[in-house]
Formats: sequence, structure tokens, C-alpha cells
Amino acid sequence: MSELRRGYLYGLAAYVVWGFFPLYIRLLRPAGSVEILAHRVVWSVVFVALVLAVARNWTFLRALLRRPKAMAAITAAAMVIAVNWGTYIYGVNSDRVVETALGYFINPLVVVLLGVTVLRERLRLAQWLALGVGGLAVVVLTIDYGRLPYIALTLALTFGTYSLVKKRLGLPAAQGLFVESAVLALPALAYLGWLSWHSEATFGHVSAGHTALLVFAGAATAIPLLLFAGAANRLPLTGLGILQYAAPVIQLACGLLIFHEPMPPARLAGFALVWVALIVFTVDGLRHGRRSSRAALLAATPEPAAATSR
Repeated sequence: MSELRRGYLYGLAAYVVWGFFPLYIRLLRPAGSVEILAHRVVWSVVFVALVLAVARNWTFLRALLRRPKAMAAITAAAMVIAVNWGTYIYGVNSDRVVETALGYFINPLVVVLLGVTVLRERLRLAQWLALGVGGLAVVVLTIDYGRLPYIALTLALTFGTYSLVKKRLGLPAAQGLFVESAVLALPALAYLGWLSWHSEATFGHVSAGHTALLVFAGAATAIPLLLFAGAANRLPLTGLGILQYAAPVIQLACGLLIFHEPMPPARLAGFALVWVALIVFTVDGLRHGRRSSRAALLAATPEPAAATSR
């Protein structure tokens, strides 16, 4: 199997797992959203520590601890992803899976917006058009919901910010997830201890299967991230960008077909506008990618030598 095919396989597997994640979270009831988040953090540390131990890859920690700015950035990334995870779990447990899907549909547009506001990047006309249509979609959905779609917007903003911080750090997936989870582990353990002290913990009190599912939350968090890292190392950004829509499409299908959440006409119109924005954004990205590839190819091709006179 070629590395390119392997990359697509890893990427698709990661996004499919993320797409069906609402089904897994529903199995964790009656645990509350914060309890699920705390277990997800704690068992992520344990799982990734085992992966790093098998790979004998601990040398990065010593070097990382000597970089206070990097540790501050990792702490910020950990806090942002904790908000993202907690919001996502809350959205699923409050029967708003469709709105969580909307958040990840909007995410590419938010990343572009962060590029403008934070990195001072200049946008092409098509990207501005996509952002405008996306903004109109948010207005339509706000009218439909009777409020801002705050779950979707929070998911999009936090994951976009997390992606930005992670890009600047450049840590491999396993190492990054271990340090981020380790930063959150103490507050998570403190919260789980508080629940046990007040006899409100579900861990070990519902069933053996429920306890096992809470423990497996660490692996369920880490495995798709590791698969995604394998895909990112093998695929061009355009290929990875197209694959990312698989997760919210599956989440949307789960919300509509399995959990039977409503999709009134106005909400459908809002989603349709989001999809139009994404189509514009994706087509523009593909065209720009091809032009850049051609330009790089032409620049790398040596000019033919001038004919010598006889």
C-alpha cells in the first residue's frame, strides 16, 4: 500500500470515529458531562503514557520542561481543548447533536477568520465570499433557534484556536496529547474525588460495562488523534481538508436519523448556507493548491540551455 493511500485510510478512520462519537457519549449516561470530561482526561493520560512507554519516547519531556513559553502555550491549548470537549459532551447529552455538527461545519471558516485576525493573513475574494455566506448562515440559524447557536460557535472557536496553538507548537500527536492531558489531570482527579466524597460518582456504581466504557474513553480520545497525525504526515492539506467534512456529516446523520432531532425548514436553510460557504471555500482551496503546485513545478524546472552556434 502506498503512503498516500495509507494516509487517506488513516484520515478517514479518524474522522469516522469522531463522527460516531455521539453514540459513544450516550452510552456513558447517567454520568454527567463534567464527570465524562474528567474521565476522558485522566484515562487519556494513562493510555498515551502506555503508548509512549512502549515506544520508549520520554526524552521530549526534559527538553520541553526547559521551555517555559512552550509549556505556557501547552497549558493554554489544554484549557481550550477542555472547553471544546466539555461543550461537545454537553451538546450531545442535551440532545443537540445537530448543533455540534454545525460547529464542525463552521470550523474551517473560523480557522480562516483566525488567520485574518491573529496571523494578519490576506484573504482571496472567494474566501471573503465564503465568510460572508457563513456569517449569513449564523444569522439565519440565530433567528431559527431564537438565540445564538452558542454550542456550535463555541466548538468552532475553541477547536480553531486549539489548531492555531498546536500548529505553532509543532509537537507530535502523542506527545502533545500526553502533556495537555497531564496539565488537566490534577483538576480532573480533584473533581472525581469530590464526586466520590459526596457519593455522586457513577464510576463503579452503575455496571461493569459502564465503568469499562468510562475507562476506554482515554483510548477513544487518543486513537483518532494518532490516526489523524498519521494522515497529516502523508496527505496534502487539500486532501486532509476535504476529509474533515466526514465527521460533521456523520454527526448530522446521527442527530437526524438515530436521535431524531428536529430540522425545521429555517434550520435547513441555515445549514444549506453553511454548505454553500464550504463549497466555495473548498473549490477555491483546490484551485489555489493546483496553481501553487504548478508555480512550484515551473520554478523547479531548469530552463533549457541556449543553443550553441556552430
